[in-house]
Amino acid sequence: MDGASTAIVPWWSFTKSLIAVAVLRLAEQGRLALDVPLDDFPYTPRDLLQHRAGVADYSGIADYHAGAAQGDTPWSESELLQRVLPDRLLFKPRSHWAYSNVGYFLLRRLVERTCGTDLSFALHDLVLAPLGLTSARLAQSRSDMHITAFAGGRTYDPGWVFHGLVIGPVAEAALALHRLLRSDLIGPASRAALTDCYPIGQETIAGRPWVTTGYGLGLMMGTMQHPRIEEPLKLIGHTGAGPGSVGAVYHAPDDRWQRTIAVFTSGADQGLVEQAMLEQFQFPRFS
Repeated sequence: MDGASTAIVPWWSFTKSLIAVAVLRLAEQGRLALDVPLDDFPYTPRDLLQHRAGVADYSGIADYHAGAAQGDTPWSESELLQRVLPDRLLFKPRSHWAYSNVGYFLLRRLVERTCGTDLSFALHDLVLAPLGLTSARLAQSRSDMHITAFAGGRTYDPGWVFHGLVIGPVAEAALALHRLLRSDLIGPASRAALTDCYPIGQETIAGRPWVTTGYGLGLMMGTMQHPRIEEPLKLIGHTGAGPGSVGAVYHAPDDRWQRTIAVFTSGADQGLVEQAMLEQFQFPRFS
């Protein structure tokens, strides 16, 4: 592997894909139920996994962005749930779709409670180690971020990513997604659930190459268009961004070789990194 592929980077929201697989593995083991309401809430783990629970997010809270940018100590769990009430829903569960980091924080707590350990150990035991990943791990302090490749994120406190932030080599991000979708880590029914696409209905996103958009369980999916190919390419994976960097990790199931590509770059332009990821596919229809 070259230096770029071995660089340690924050995987940002690709972490959601790993959390989804952890939840599915626990469900397969009979340790939790995907379709039973979570605690006293009207939504289920499956609803949270697919962002269809109606739980709000902190992305629109100015204090969140200011605190993270200033290097403040992250909010406590109780303060987070006071600011984003998990029972004050944007819509009735399963009636709509809205991206929610807080929803995945609730899933993190479910995984930790079910396993009796923190997310670092749970992800390692349920997902990272079984996939054969040797370097990827959960970032738990600023010191963990010091080794990452992009200077803009090295002083960031990963505690501001309340659902958890995995860091690891670029190559391991691609390997993780490839093996999640093509190995027997989860059974056929769980894999079908993972990739069961809910159409979001947003056909285009300004500045990004998406043509059709949808979401599975912890996975973005749909089609993207590259200027040099005749037809949109079907892709499954996740884009994510945070202080200093942005990344796109995607698998092309209809590609002749069914390749998986991960690209991370500095900045915050998700459309740019998605286009860079598309460039890595060598299409026979290129002119």
